[in-house]
Amino acid sequence: MNKKILIPIIVIIISAIAIFLIPENFSMPSSDNLYQYGFTFYDVEKIKESLSEHDIFMSIPSPITDHTIENYCAIRGDILSTINYCTTTAIQGPDGKSLGNINMGGTPDNPIMALALVESSPFLDSKSNEIKIVFEIMIETLVCDCWNEKQPGGFESVNAWIAAATIKFAESSQTIPLKSTITGLSDETLILEITSKNDSYLWTLIVLK
Repeated sequence: MNKKILIPIIVIIISAIAIFLIPENFSMPSSDNLYQYGFTFYDVEKIKESLSEHDIFMSIPSPITDHTIENYCAIRGDILSTINYCTTTAIQGPDGKSLGNINMGGTPDNPIMALALVESSPFLDSKSNEIKIVFEIMIETLVCDCWNEKQPGGFESVNAWIAAATIKFAESSQTIPLKSTITGLSDETLILEITSKNDSYLWTLIVLK
């Protein structure tokens, strides 16, 4: 048989066998399957874009993989033990001054937590507008845009939750950090913390998968 005819026949046979061996329901894994449910590191770009609409600016994420991870993504000991990759970004207000940070931590392909830190000085409510904007965008982007519908904890809005925490902390001795937890909004858990530090106040929103 002529070699020029033989080679195409062999190729056709091999192709037929390959097609036969591939299951009918076989498909290449989608990019969505590379991550577990919930938010990803790529959502930082969405947060950045939304913040810019309010003249709040975010830096490019910086990866943290060494022992200093606990300075950026430490929440609790049991959570920290599962984090080997962390990113941190700085956020600035319209005046160009630092507001705080937005960090995410987990494994390189799957964050399990995110937190926003906003420093308020000299008063507890000095940055109330910025805190509201940052926390609302964090929740809407990483969890869902469904707070008004579900009203978790009986709070009609994120701002109502923040306002209630402000009043409670202002009425306290302020020597012990205030901690308020919200569940039932989605699969994630939200934790709001207020801590007094010298002549300033540190507001922290934590989102946990």
